[in-house]
Amino acid sequence: MSVTEPLAEDRHSYAWDLLVRPREIERWRNEVAGALRAMGAAPEAVGLARLGISELLSNAVKHVPDPHCRLRVLRVGDAVLVQLYDRSRDIPVIPAEEPDPESPAGRGLWLLRQTATALGYTHTPDGKSVWFRTPLHPAGDALAF
Repeated sequence: MSVTEPLAEDRHSYAWDLLVRPREIERWRNEVAGALRAMGAAPEAVGLARLGISELLSNAVKHVPDPHCRLRVLRVGDAVLVQLYDRSRDIPVIPAEEPDPESPAGRGLWLLRQTATALGYTHTPDGKSVWFRTPLHPAGDALAF
């Protein structure tokens, strides 16, 4: 069972403990999108976050033996940080150059690195966190009230 757990009452931080399953990736895309919308994010930021979390969850399904993960969305100033904590210490592989379009793997993280403000990983005591950051309002996007 997956548990939705807002971390802060000010709607600047959300976290969910979940079991990563392919059939639930769309649900988590929607949860992350809802969190960003609650933070006032522009549609471009919401779209990037949906793409990014799809990639992080898909990689966890493929490469992490333990499906227990923690998904976190945190507003940091004018940006949002999306993190997926898992129980593997294996680091993600991001190609240095654009992958072959015919290749069955390697394009997702490369594309995310090209579109997000930052992409990285951090080792934790129990595994790692893979994360990306994007502005809530990309350049040229007007804030609507």
